[in-house]
Amino acid sequence: MLKDLYTEDHEAFRDTARGFVERYIAPHHDEWEKEGVVDRGVWVEAGKHGLLGFEIDEQYGGGGVLDFRYNAVLSEEVIRAGASGIGFGLHNDVCAPYFQRLATEEQKERWLPGFCSGELISAIAMTEPAAGSDLQGIKTTAVRDGDDWVLNGQKTFITNGINSDLVIVVARTDTEAKAAHGTSLLVVERDMPGFERGRNLNKMGMKAQDTAELFFTNVRVPGNNLLGEVNGGFIHLMENLPQERLSIAVGAVASAEQVLADTIEYCKTRTAFGKPIGSFQNSRFVLAELATEVEIARVYLDKAIVEHNAGRFSAVDAAMAKWWTTELQKRVIDSCVQLHGGYGYMLEYPVAKAYIDSRVQTIYGGTTEIMKEIVGRSLGV
Repeated sequence: MLKDLYTEDHEAFRDTARGFVERYIAPHHDEWEKEGVVDRGVWVEAGKHGLLGFEIDEQYGGGGVLDFRYNAVLSEEVIRAGASGIGFGLHNDVCAPYFQRLATEEQKERWLPGFCSGELISAIAMTEPAAGSDLQGIKTTAVRDGDDWVLNGQKTFITNGINSDLVIVVARTDTEAKAAHGTSLLVVERDMPGFERGRNLNKMGMKAQDTAELFFTNVRVPGNNLLGEVNGGFIHLMENLPQERLSIAVGAVASAEQVLADTIEYCKTRTAFGKPIGSFQNSRFVLAELATEVEIARVYLDKAIVEHNAGRFSAVDAAMAKWWTTELQKRVIDSCVQLHGGYGYMLEYPVAKAYIDSRVQTIYGGTTEIMKEIVGRSLGV
């Protein structure tokens, strides 16, 4: 089907993004996987190439363009290169809206130039050891003390947790109220006394991505580091979660498309019993099924991006997109591993790496089960 989501400007940007990935990411990603973290220098280079802060106002060094298609293009190029350790998506797609839409003028002047240049790496700390998809279960607290907030608690599974300089921390600021009415967002900066990073977690996949535990012990957070409204944090989270889930869906579809394309080529060249394995009816049928499902997912995703740009993309739309595309990604890659046979189990083949990298997609950003709950509630059942 004709794909008309992207304009010439977006495709020109794709050339820039692809060139950046080929020059600054692909040659180093294997080493970053061994080290468990990417070199901060790649962030600074990304800032120089205009790959950070698309929606941030130009006066602070951003692109000044509220068009999620640019976010999607960059994510697609990073994902298609198998560069699962780059935290640009978290920075651009998840954290940027909080700073752009909630920060005061003073906060924007203080943080956003570094955010766009790559000198200040961002993270958001929601998940806790006993609270994942259920954000109302968080235990981290912030108590007012004069002009400051005193922050105590811990977070886990935090993307960019080791490299981050600015961490948006979700904390209970009114423990007497329900979490939905007593939660705030505080920006904790690198080297604040009492802020410590725990382990760089040893994950199944996405090895180059620094995913960490964070600890806060009597951290004095200045009052002017409050992001948004006091006790309005839950509302701010609900407003921004649809874009986060859309971002995950973009990665899911891009990954499925790339792995499928690689597998089709493999099936054309790998032979068994004297002929290409793709010529067997079973292989053709499997590939036909995968191609059809991926095409349908692409159509829905492109429509979702259009709706999001128009301000019509709802939490229910996002839940549908997130759970369907990530579950599809899992099925596609699993089938592609099978078509590769024994080679599909070898990490030197991209399909094997994609298999382990993709498993978390149905978990973070809200599990598939939570996404179905959101959709189910919307049906009145």
